[in-house]
Amino acid sequence: MTRPLRLATYNVEWFNALFDDNGRMLEDRAPSSRYKISRGEQLSALGIVFNALDADGIMIIEAPDTNGKRSTVKALQTFAKAAGLRAHRALIGYPSETEQEIAFLYDPDRLTVRHDPQGHPSTSHGSHDAPRFDTTFRYDLDADNVSESIRFSKPPLELAVTTADGARLRLIGVHAKSKNPYGAVGREAQIRLSIENRRKQLAQCLWLRQRVEGHLAAGESIVVMGDFNDGPGIDEFEKLFGHSGVEIVLGTTPDPALKLTDPHASMALQSRVGIMPTTARFYLAPQKRFFEALLDFVMVSPDLAGRGPEWRIWHPFNDPRIIEIPELREALLQASDHFPVTVDLPPAP
Repeated sequence: MTRPLRLATYNVEWFNALFDDNGRMLEDRAPSSRYKISRGEQLSALGIVFNALDADGIMIIEAPDTNGKRSTVKALQTFAKAAGLRAHRALIGYPSETEQEIAFLYDPDRLTVRHDPQGHPSTSHGSHDAPRFDTTFRYDLDADNVSESIRFSKPPLELAVTTADGARLRLIGVHAKSKNPYGAVGREAQIRLSIENRRKQLAQCLWLRQRVEGHLAAGESIVVMGDFNDGPGIDEFEKLFGHSGVEIVLGTTPDPALKLTDPHASMALQSRVGIMPTTARFYLAPQKRFFEALLDFVMVSPDLAGRGPEWRIWHPFNDPRIIEIPELREALLQASDHFPVTVDLPPAP
C-alpha cells in the first residue's frame, strides 16, 4: 500500500428514508426527509459526494436502519454498487435503539475489517471499568457519591482493521448523545434537562476515553471518528463542567503519548477570536438563518499523528477546491446537513 490510507467520517441525514424494507433505493421524485429535496436528488447527491471522497473506508453516521425487516448492510451495498464505489462492502456492530446505525463502508481490496468489540459485558448493575459498549457504564454524574447508569443509544462501532500491506489499526465510530432539551417545558426545566443530558454525554466520553487509554497502553494505532454532537466552546455548559466531551476523548493529560490528535479540535481550543472550522450547517427557522458548528472529528493516536497525516473538511463554502467544482458543492448541500471529514494516513516508514 504505497498511497496514503484515506478514512472518512460522514453523518448522512435521513439516509434510512432513502430505502425500502428490502434495501432498494427510492430513486423517485417523492420528498426526502431533507427540506425541499427529493429522494432521487439526495441519492444522486450522495453518489457524487461518495465518489469524490474516494475513501478506503467511510464511517457512516446515521446509516440506514437494521431491524427485523431492514438491513443496513444490504442498503449500503446496494447504494455502493449503484454509485460505482470501490468502497462497496459494509458492516455494522451492535444495532442501535433508533433508526440510525453506525456503519463502515470499505474497499475490501485495501482493507480487511471485522467487528471487534472490547470490554467485558457488564452486570445488570453496570460497571465502572469500560464495559462493552452495548452494556451499562456506571458513573457519578452529579457528585453525590451515587453512580448512575449510562448507556449508548447508538453503541460505538469498534473495528479491527488490517491494510493490504499488513498494517493493523483500531477504529471506533462514534455518535454521542445529543444535548438538546427535548420535552422540557419552561426555561428552568430546559436548563435542568440540558445539564442532565450534558452530564450523560460527558460520561459517554469518559467511557470512550477509558477504552482509548486501553488501546494506547497496548501500543495500538487507533482512530476515533464520528459525530460527537459536541465540541470546544459549543455551549455555556462547558464552563460548568470544565471540559467538552471532545477534549475528554482527546485526553486532558499533559503526556503527549496519551493524547489523540485532531487539528480542527485544536484550532477551536486555541481560537481567541471565535474563528474555527465547521462540519455541520443547520437552518434555524426562528432566526431565518443558518448556524454552523464543529461536531465531526477524526482523532488519531500519537504514532499515526507522527506520520504527518492530512485532514480535510469537505465544506462547500470554505474549501477552495470544492468551490471550483459547482456540481460537488451543490451535492454536498443536498446530501446532508453535515459535511464529510477525511484523513489521509501515510504508510508507516
